[in-house]
Amino acid sequence: MIEKNNFKSYHLFRGDQYLSNMIEPKKNRAPIILFNSPHMATYYYFNESTPLSSQTFFPKESSENYNTTGINTSTSYTVHMNELNNDSTYNYYNCLASEGNTSYLNVSCETILNYSIPLYGYCIPLLLLVTLTANSLIIIILNKRSMASPTNCILMAMALCDMFTLLFPAPGLIYMYTFGNHYKPLSPLIACYVWNALNEILPAMCHTASVWLTLALALQRYIYVCHAPARNWCTIPRVKKCIAYICATAFLHQSSRFFDKSYTLITIMWNGQMTNVCHVETANWIHKYTSEDFYYTFYFSFRILFVHLTPCASLVALNVFLFRAMKQAQKKRERLFKDNKKRECKRIRDSNCTTLMLIVVVTVFLVVEIPLGVITALHIISSLIYEFLDYYVANLFILFANFFLIVSYPINFAIYCGMSRQFRETFKGIFVQSDSQIKITKEYGSSKYSLVNGPRTCTNETVI
Repeated sequence: MIEKNNFKSYHLFRGDQYLSNMIEPKKNRAPIILFNSPHMATYYYFNESTPLSSQTFFPKESSENYNTTGINTSTSYTVHMNELNNDSTYNYYNCLASEGNTSYLNVSCETILNYSIPLYGYCIPLLLLVTLTANSLIIIILNKRSMASPTNCILMAMALCDMFTLLFPAPGLIYMYTFGNHYKPLSPLIACYVWNALNEILPAMCHTASVWLTLALALQRYIYVCHAPARNWCTIPRVKKCIAYICATAFLHQSSRFFDKSYTLITIMWNGQMTNVCHVETANWIHKYTSEDFYYTFYFSFRILFVHLTPCASLVALNVFLFRAMKQAQKKRERLFKDNKKRECKRIRDSNCTTLMLIVVVTVFLVVEIPLGVITALHIISSLIYEFLDYYVANLFILFANFFLIVSYPINFAIYCGMSRQFRETFKGIFVQSDSQIKITKEYGSSKYSLVNGPRTCTNETVI
């Protein structure tokens, strides 16, 4: 899932008029702002990687006297203020989270409320229930001894990663958007750290692992179909080691994110009473050993190359190769059928159906994953090279892309049920046991069933 982070620069807007390029992110000092001045003018700070916000107030006649070159990019979190009208675009820009010269963390300005409330507040609880049910069933079924295979191990790991990608942020999203607490500033400090971990870091880690597992799934099938001598490498113990390496690498990729922000508890006047809020800024070690520009550029560049671009391009290529191999196998099957070699025909049919199902799984993944990679790449280009991206549209795009990514999680269960006879039979055997099914199981034994097409012939095919 795409995260919104701060780097590059801000731009200053007053009303709808662009004024100036404001800051360099290397500094770590907030400007001195007179909060209770009788002459107020509203300015808008635009961070390339986060929603626009109405930061706060400068005296009209003396705003040019304030040094604004040292604003810290990490203080871009904002809170929803009085809405001057009901237009969703304006409310997105009109977002304030500051008391004097100190900003604080608030969820209202991390997304576009007109869309995030119905999507996250109303749809997520239902999707959470559906995803937990579907992926739990996948795990239960694939974990049966009769279903043990290298590909099943990867599919089970994918189901776990997808489930946790939604499960980690779900409590916070329900609390904030379903129960309507999004406008409140976060506190105490532990709540801010937990929100950051559950809403950004852990979902990104699980999703990264899911991306690499999908690539491993396609690669394993490609090896089986197109490079038969190498099939012996795809054993269950080796696949389990591969899954462990993938999860460990995904954790290492996200490990620095647990420590790249620093939270400080401050007390402000909010909603007519003194309230503790979390002031957030970039961790000191980033400023000491590197810079915000370098850190976030390196992080997002790594994600573009190794989480989005390379895996998606590889999956597209592998899908093409698998589809060609499936077509060639189908022609061979037709020739064997004419020669009345039914045993070989069944073997090729089983292999083709398994390959087709995996192609469908990978295609569904690519449909929702490629847009996220594209918007991340555009974000990097717009931030570092040439500013062209409309960040209201970009954040709206990210919101819907992440939502449809979540919608795709239960789809695999429907694919398995629709295209796999063994999956359906195992499901019935677990949850709808009947005398006739028990008799079939005893008569044939689960080892005689492929996942896709029922009774198997004698073959070393990697079934899922």
